[in-house]
Amino acid sequence: GHCMERDSQILEYAEYRGRALKGVDAPISIWPSLDGWFRVASDALSAGDPEAWLAFLEDTGMEMTFLYPTNGLAYGLIQDRYWAVSLARAYNDWLYNSYTKRDSRLQGIALIPVHDVPAAVAELRRAATELGMRGAVLPAATVLGKAYGHADFDPLWAEAERLDVALGVHGAPSKGFGFDFFDSFIKTHTLEHPFSILIQLTSMIFDGVFERFPNLRVAFLESGSGWVPYMMDRMDEEFERRGARWAPSLKRKPSEVIKSGNLYVSCEVEEQTLPYVIEFMGEDNIFFASDYPHERRRDAFLKDIPEFVERKDLSDKVKEKILFRNTQRFYRLD
Repeated sequence: GHCMERDSQILEYAEYRGRALKGVDAPISIWPSLDGWFRVASDALSAGDPEAWLAFLEDTGMEMTFLYPTNGLAYGLIQDRYWAVSLARAYNDWLYNSYTKRDSRLQGIALIPVHDVPAAVAELRRAATELGMRGAVLPAATVLGKAYGHADFDPLWAEAERLDVALGVHGAPSKGFGFDFFDSFIKTHTLEHPFSILIQLTSMIFDGVFERFPNLRVAFLESGSGWVPYMMDRMDEEFERRGARWAPSLKRKPSEVIKSGNLYVSCEVEEQTLPYVIEFMGEDNIFFASDYPHERRRDAFLKDIPEFVERKDLSDKVKEKILFRNTQRFYRLD
């Protein structure tokens, strides 16, 4: 799910080049714009503050949630490296103090400044060892001019492996993916999440990230799961024809990497292709994502788990894994 961060709250923890920003009344947002669409008018948005989340957990029977950002989904578009480093630290402090420290059922997922890999390594270590966070979000859309398969990111993957924490690739911005000419938000929203994560997935697999870091756990989030069989076939065909020359670091078929146990995806509870995905990918690396409080009225979320439990095309064993066991393994819950 998602927290709802407020600029004024995060600025209480922030500084910029040695200047404390506590009490600053920022006239513009501290986050970049996702694109240019007026998203507030596009969908309903429920309250996502700690009180609303705790009530939501009680009403749904969920034991715990892992909170990803809202405005912070545009984090990868920050141009100023110094601000990216400072904002990540401030956001993580705010998230810990406002949510996780208040109630351990509200687990925060850290922001890390991928703009500066040594700083990202340090912040991931701090978030894990000092704040107790079990993972970090990787913005799928960035202005870095390189994807996560690039060797520059290897120190970050090594640290995530050493700390045994999870990483979640999450999109949202539509900028730079070739459909800025769309004239309605529904077209943009259809493509913005899957396009960005498929770019990162393709890069990480063909550039051999999961060969160099066999214990790295990465989830590709909020695009459903139906794309998995297609990409397995698509990348296998490319690897068969061009792998020796263009992907020398990759030693296995891409489909084998996806099925290896370290790549996870979130699913939508109503996905008709879910049994087909399980047939190709297996049942151990797919998990439920509430996405609360985004896009829908609160009462609509309350139907998700009961309707999923009533599905006739999935076994009870599979349902238990998707709702509990697989998440437990991904985030290393005791």
